Amino acid sequence: MCGIVGYIGHREAYPIILKGLKRLEYRGYDSAGIALFDGNDIKLCKTKGKVDDLEKKITKEISTTGSLGIGHTRWATHGVPNDVNSHPHYSNSGNLVIIHNGIIENYEPLKKELLKRGYKFTSDTDTEVLVNLIEDIKDNENIKLGKAVQIALNQVVGAYAIAVFDKNKPNEIVVARLGSPLAIGIGDDEFFIASDASPFIEYTNNAIYLEDEEMAIVRRHKEVNIRKIKDDSLVNPYVQELQINLEQIEKGGYDHFMLKEIYEQPHAIKDTYRGRLLTDKAIIKMAGIEDNMKKFLNANRIVVVACGTSWHAGLVSEYIFEDLARIPVEVEYASEFRYRNPVITENDVVIAISQSGETADTLAAIKLAKSKGAFVFGVCNVVGSSIARETDAGAYTHAGPEIGVASTKAFTTQITVLTLIALRLARAKGTISSSDYRHHLLELEMIPDKVAKALKSDEKVKEIANIYKDAKNFLYLGRGYNFPVALEGALKLKEISYIHAEGYPAAEMKHGPIALIDENMPIVVIATKKGHYDKIVSNIQEIKSRKGIIIGIVTKGDTMVKALADHVIEVPETMESLSPLVTTIPLQLLSYHIAVMLNKNVDQPRNLAKSVTVE
Repeated sequence: MCGIVGYIGHREAYPIILKGLKRLEYRGYDSAGIALFDGNDIKLCKTKGKVDDLEKKITKEISTTGSLGIGHTRWATHGVPNDVNSHPHYSNSGNLVIIHNGIIENYEPLKKELLKRGYKFTSDTDTEVLVNLIEDIKDNENIKLGKAVQIALNQVVGAYAIAVFDKNKPNEIVVARLGSPLAIGIGDDEFFIASDASPFIEYTNNAIYLEDEEMAIVRRHKEVNIRKIKDDSLVNPYVQELQINLEQIEKGGYDHFMLKEIYEQPHAIKDTYRGRLLTDKAIIKMAGIEDNMKKFLNANRIVVVACGTSWHAGLVSEYIFEDLARIPVEVEYASEFRYRNPVITENDVVIAISQSGETADTLAAIKLAKSKGAFVFGVCNVVGSSIARETDAGAYTHAGPEIGVASTKAFTTQITVLTLIALRLARAKGTISSSDYRHHLLELEMIPDKVAKALKSDEKVKEIANIYKDAKNFLYLGRGYNFPVALEGALKLKEISYIHAEGYPAAEMKHGPIALIDENMPIVVIATKKGHYDKIVSNIQEIKSRKGIIIGIVTKGDTMVKALADHVIEVPETMESLSPLVTTIPLQLLSYHIAVMLNKNVDQPRNLAKSVTVE
């Protein structure tokens, strides 16, 4: 989950790498480092802390000249966050320097063998083992760096995206990937290397995304040479035109990326259904579904695999698919699915959901499902990501870059895509009437405006946040379609404020959680009029009789819950199946404002990274 960035070309490398690290800091922010080649030697600086700490240290310690360099922002796996464990890492000779995103699982036996050969290690990292393994192979076999990297990577077990260079041959950087993303930006006689395209989007919109088990030698004044790591065969690179722009990855006047992304949701949802939802013709047009309609219609069931917020979106889709299309659905944590022996057949459709398209557990679940003959459909946001390439077909959410670690617009755009799919399948199966189908399309088309109205509750939410910011625990309750929203609301609060929160189906409250309720417990209840409204009201009455504090998310104009609750936040009325798209908005705002009031780092919460590319 670390971020790596590199540059080789005609510009000064340092400002490009430093800015790139700041843009990649969502991937890890417990330490950072930069290595630059100034024409004579490698200048290296690294430190525990954030990229800002690195910048301050660099100005005091090293020269920043040079047109070749690499940088790294770390999310610790092997070794605690400190200066020594920070990347980049030198080889024992000081000739090679490396940055690495991933985990080398067999680093211990490799380290023992290298120790026997006289190598010394200063850090606790698996990465230092890898750079010395490369050096050992290079020196003993008297071969070029690229070949040594290839041989070394055939000996390691794990996941990696690496960039390594040799100060004795400073006209090339060798990069490789397996399981962790790596992009090469193609400029005018210059090359950029990064975990994603954000560090170089202002310099070029052309990029090569390495596939698993590929390596590349990036040389000055030459074409990128890409080869398969296993058999050394040449790969014809595919240069892709990037779909993002610089404005999308800047804050745009907002205090935090998370707040910006919350407010982008009306536009993001509209972009997600743009060209797909043709209300005037009563048509849903999705190539990934149309081309594979038989797979869906003949499926015994749909199995959804995902992690975190994407898993919650998958839970919403379970209600949608079963309700509208009458297809059985199971929703699995990808991290559990991959490690058991699931019963998957060629008659199953597996839908894999991931914002980044790089989630390691979800990728592994995809490979497992494909090995059992299932048809795998991906839902992700990042064009050209690993999941987009690994799945049989799929649909992009078109949400635009999401930089804040706590997902917001990913959740609503994923639900939007899944709703479109369910409606299209329901129409094809005849499980929805023409009038009901048209009603759903019209309501879905109006959702961006309703989300915009829900955002107007911001000041009210802020007032509530100020009252309960010091609470130690929160409980979130919902029923039906809004049970997953309760889970997602609790997750958001945990992620960025570090307050313990749990989400439950409201009816399950009596089976345990009710014991927690007292006069100090804020309980957020999603109580919209559509669905199980009377049951929710009864649940609220049970809470009030035990002196619980009720924060109700209610349909505009509600009077019954308003009479019972301590606070209410109104959202626009919509049909039950689409209600998660509006009820989640105040919950996102609540978590955001509480975290800000507690002086937490909203965009970079502790111990978390945006894209979980390691186990």
